[in-house]
Amino acid sequence: MSDQLFHEVLEATGYLIGGQPAPGVTLGEEATADLRFRSFKPDGKWRGESALTVYFKLEREPPSEERIATWRREIWNEGQSPLLWVISQKKIDLYNGFARPRDAGDAKASRLRTFAKLAEKLEELDLLAGRFAMETGRFWEHDAAKRVHRRTSVSQQLSSDLASLERELLQGGMVRLDAQGLIGRSIFVQYLVDREIATPEFLNELCGRNALSDVLRDMRSAERLFDWLHYVFDGDMFPINGRPDRPEHLRGVADFLDAVDPRTGLRTLFPYQFDIIPVELISSIFEQFVQADPTIRGIAGGTGAHCTKLSLVSLVLDEVMVECVGHETVLDLTCGSGVFLVEAFRRLVTLRAGGKLPSRLMIRYVLHEQVFGLDISEAAIRVAAFSLYLAALDLDPDPQPPQALAFWPLIGKTLVVGDAWTDQHKLAAANANNRGGKFDLIVGNPPWRSMPPSLDDDAPGPRGTSLRFVNRIMEYGSDHTRLGLVLGVHHFFGRAETAQRALWQIIEKLAPLTLVDLSNLSTWLFPKANMPGMILFARHRRDAPPVIKAVQAPWSPAGAKSHAFDLAPSDVTTLPIWDWKRDPRFLKGAVVGTHRDLTLVDDLWRAHGELKDELKKIGTMFRTGLTQNLTPKRGPQRGDVDHGAEAMAQRPERAAARLRVKPARLPIHGLPWLTGRAKMTPLSLPTGLPRFDGDCDGAAGQATRPRDKRIYRAPVLIVQEMLLKDYMPRIVAAVAEKDTVYSNAYFGVSFPLQHGDVAHLLAGILSSSLASWFLLMTGSALGLGKRRVMSIDVGQMPVPNLAEAASSEVGRRIVDRVRELGGQAVTKDEWRALDEEVFKLYKLRPSERIVVQDGFFRATWQWKTGRDASVAQATTENVVCYAKAFESVIDTWLRLSNLHRMRAEVFDLPLREPYRVVRFVVEDQPGPSIVEVASPDGNLRQLLDRIGERLGSSLANDLVGQREVRAYESGEVVIVKPAARRHWMGVCALGDADELISGSLRAPRVLEQ
Repeated sequence: MSDQLFHEVLEATGYLIGGQPAPGVTLGEEATADLRFRSFKPDGKWRGESALTVYFKLEREPPSEERIATWRREIWNEGQSPLLWVISQKKIDLYNGFARPRDAGDAKASRLRTFAKLAEKLEELDLLAGRFAMETGRFWEHDAAKRVHRRTSVSQQLSSDLASLERELLQGGMVRLDAQGLIGRSIFVQYLVDREIATPEFLNELCGRNALSDVLRDMRSAERLFDWLHYVFDGDMFPINGRPDRPEHLRGVADFLDAVDPRTGLRTLFPYQFDIIPVELISSIFEQFVQADPTIRGIAGGTGAHCTKLSLVSLVLDEVMVECVGHETVLDLTCGSGVFLVEAFRRLVTLRAGGKLPSRLMIRYVLHEQVFGLDISEAAIRVAAFSLYLAALDLDPDPQPPQALAFWPLIGKTLVVGDAWTDQHKLAAANANNRGGKFDLIVGNPPWRSMPPSLDDDAPGPRGTSLRFVNRIMEYGSDHTRLGLVLGVHHFFGRAETAQRALWQIIEKLAPLTLVDLSNLSTWLFPKANMPGMILFARHRRDAPPVIKAVQAPWSPAGAKSHAFDLAPSDVTTLPIWDWKRDPRFLKGAVVGTHRDLTLVDDLWRAHGELKDELKKIGTMFRTGLTQNLTPKRGPQRGDVDHGAEAMAQRPERAAARLRVKPARLPIHGLPWLTGRAKMTPLSLPTGLPRFDGDCDGAAGQATRPRDKRIYRAPVLIVQEMLLKDYMPRIVAAVAEKDTVYSNAYFGVSFPLQHGDVAHLLAGILSSSLASWFLLMTGSALGLGKRRVMSIDVGQMPVPNLAEAASSEVGRRIVDRVRELGGQAVTKDEWRALDEEVFKLYKLRPSERIVVQDGFFRATWQWKTGRDASVAQATTENVVCYAKAFESVIDTWLRLSNLHRMRAEVFDLPLREPYRVVRFVVEDQPGPSIVEVASPDGNLRQLLDRIGERLGSSLANDLVGQREVRAYESGEVVIVKPAARRHWMGVCALGDADELISGSLRAPRVLEQ
């Protein structure tokens, strides 16, 4: 059988274009150049972002199930391939590359789908797993892909198995660090065995046994092996603690290597092949040992260390090392297990080798002269040494003989156990020979919470935030040092003066810079962290303009399964430094919004006063709710959301101090009492509230301090901090017509009697989509992994003169509508009508209403329902609305001459297609622009080929890495984007049209400056 079938299948699925490999596709020998498989030799592969790989294997006849199982085991150990295609004369079989290998029936259990070699079946295969489906993440949404998940991949399975082995050793009486040391040394030797560096003959000569498991079952043989390791690696082996003194400890590891099932005592398939498993993956897995170090828990409050996903490491280093040549030094001040250092080390060696095989001398030079790490945990440093030794051996083209592999020590030289705040001199001395104590690249994932107790009180920045750590990191670099740091996102938008001052110092010194908000990805990227993360890039692009590039990484259903980032050019917003200096609050809008959002926020602030100032004019202000003491008559009940009380419960020392003061009877006794357990809804307060007295629910008639009754005097507008899923993302606000006490789950404002209408007007404004949009753009919490609003953020909302607005015609309509809707369930139509009235009050233009409405939609992405809607397949109607919004901007310019109009062609593609396409043509005739729905006359790929041929470009190729394409010729624009709904919002159309008018149609690479 010739290669014709192979090429036909790949051409039909987009991996070949015109007979040539598409971007990311390699064939033949090129496809196997960087692989270390034992028997599997693919005929082709596609490698996408985050190193996800699809392998293609051509066979004359369907291979045996045993052969497929062997291939699958090797692919699984590599850990990057969700799919294996086996192409034979009559069919194409797709196999799950992430499924753990089985002893028997592996091929059958891992087979996902079989496709006959027929035109209609190839089209179905293309829709499921073609190049477009893989690049856009559409593959992961199909039912056939439900079994393909990272939780069964080698990284998760090995991590779980090693954790189980550690527990077994601990239960057997070993000290934790001793157990970790034994596991680490054993895995390292198993790697040497699998690489055939330590052959059976070598083991027999050294230890008198041919197999590692047999060596470990004999105490004397194991001692000889560990003595050899200590000699070769000069005591740096991870971690160098006491050796096991009981044979059963060694037998536990030997049983693991022999795949002995602890429940049955029988041997099963040992799936791991350490010569194939990527070294950086082993390093990241061993990070779980670092987290068990009590030193780490003491510093970070149990939350400072967490495993760093390799895709995140790649994303950081892709940017930081974009213009490196291989001679740079790299530093990680909180290196942990060395995940960042291992990958940076590999890249530096590759760059330095310049496409040739690196020599051992070169590898060792980079290791000892260019890679530096510091960590307060000795266990972490020893893991990092272990990881770097392993990487050096992995890069060595001929790691023989074993006796010649001795390394110079790393610990105490380039890997330092110490505190970044006090041990700067150690790293400076290590790097002083060539760099003057400064480093070219500083990367890592530093602590997000508590800082060491050795901090000086006058150190710059706020205590307890990672921003303060950045200020310290900057002392290790020069003005040309590039930074790539993963930090806690909330520190960038906190309202505390110290946090804002620290951020100002950082941006002033490091700009231009790029911020990548990872809040939407916390569930899989930082599952154990107490806040979302953000990447800070600085000085990673030369000759960059003075701007802040802000990126919010969107959620996608593929993320948790593939660990890939779904970034597109439209996710990048540029904030000029001078705009940020004019008002630092623009930074939040740049991260979560677009330049249209920023413009509207600016316009509203210019046109109106801030709410807190308008309230001051009428003699009132926002007040936080009453904080209870900790003498409840009953314990917390399911569904309680009184977060202030919960926070107090988590601070027993503060609570105890407060309880020492016996509170006096308050003047608010007997008033209705609104607690966080009450079910408040937008525009309505619950009925039948208990009274604030000795028998009230949870209060015991006491508060932490006396409160003025006037705070709760009606009419009082009450706002709930937490947003409710049923009303997402509308603010929950209502007016109490009777004096009402509310807990600190709320904040509120009491109005003078003559301003009762103002209270209802403000309730309508705060309940509108305009308020939700504004708080998403400027608030310190909403949109950053939190579903709450803060009184300080609401106080900054722009509002018209409240007294005048309440007496205006549109204001009276809002007041009447709020009174009418109080106490009843509000329908979607009623919400829409209220929103329209608020838009009129603010005199928003049609384009500005689009901005607000789409911002309201983006705010719903904090809930699963909203996230699912954001990635739902855009319908033809959605694209038509996009086209109309696009043309509304262009019409403003075309009407100046009244000689031309724009015609949009929206191609009516099936929902299953992974992209949507719209074409705009300027026609030589006056009149309003029009939108037409056109038949694509073929599938998506054929449509793109025809358009690309006419425009003289390959749209299918241009989509690689970009996600979006804007192709244009004189008088014609073609826009291609993924089918997810979030790409086809009206605000996206306005931004795309703005780019057309500005003459900047060629979309930049994501994060490129």
